Amino acid sequence: MSGGKLRGVIAAIATPVGENGTPDHARALKLARFLLDNGCDGLNVLGTTGEATSFSLAERMGLMSAYREAGFPMDRLMVGTGAAAVADAVALTKHAAALGFAGALVLPPFYYKGVPDDGLAAYIGEIVAATASPAIPLYLYHFPALSGLPWHVALIRRLRDQHGARIAGLKDSSGDMAYAREAAKIGPDFDVFPSTEAALLEARTGVFAGCISATANCNSDLCARAWAGDQAASQEAVAIRSLFDGKALVSGIKALLAHIHQDPALARVKPPLSAFSAADRAAVVAGYDGVRAKRVA
Repeated sequence: MSGGKLRGVIAAIATPVGENGTPDHARALKLARFLLDNGCDGLNVLGTTGEATSFSLAERMGLMSAYREAGFPMDRLMVGTGAAAVADAVALTKHAAALGFAGALVLPPFYYKGVPDDGLAAYIGEIVAATASPAIPLYLYHFPALSGLPWHVALIRRLRDQHGARIAGLKDSSGDMAYAREAAKIGPDFDVFPSTEAALLEARTGVFAGCISATANCNSDLCARAWAGDQAASQEAVAIRSLFDGKALVSGIKALLAHIHQDPALARVKPPLSAFSAADRAAVVAGYDGVRAKRVA
């Protein structure tokens, strides 16, 4: 973090789920404190890993408020506020602004596919207009594999022309590094965060602002060393990330968190997601422990 802007290692933090299916605030805040104390420069609250779209508006707003009420450094937190209905996205983004979040991460409205750029521009325009005071930086969330709608670079340029620095950056979860590099050329004040810690060494050159990673829930200390230029730590962080290749990522992250923190409740997911399989859990835990054992040795 520098100059008040989000930078560096940002964990797409998981949302612990209580027995009643609502966000478990106590566990969420405990995990957030752990991550901020162990290598994370910031947190992305209520993103994909945080199962945001599986919670109601009230549940999302309640968890957002809990971070502020617990005294967290809001300048280190961004929050997902995208929704299929623009009124819901506006309500969430206004709430984020009022609480002092450093940025709002906005998915495109994801139900209708193949919509024209004019429709996406209108969606963002409504959010920008409704959150003019207090203004909150908006980060576009590019995850076409799930949303079905891309933030084309040409559209991003159009939005920047219309709204200036309110369109502050992009989280790229496409895995297309050529796209991420092209988006990073939009401007020196347009901050791009790939979704993998494998990009951290390249990010150090100034190409990217850091990373926003799901697996930083489990390897934040290694990510921090990678961001500082430690190539061995980078390889270990990526090795942990690769344990989830071909597996359900969100439930897998939560299963590994339950192992790391010795708290089975952390493995609980919200429907429609299902628990990580026992076989996958065993493989991921063994791989994770193996990476950690090598560092200790």
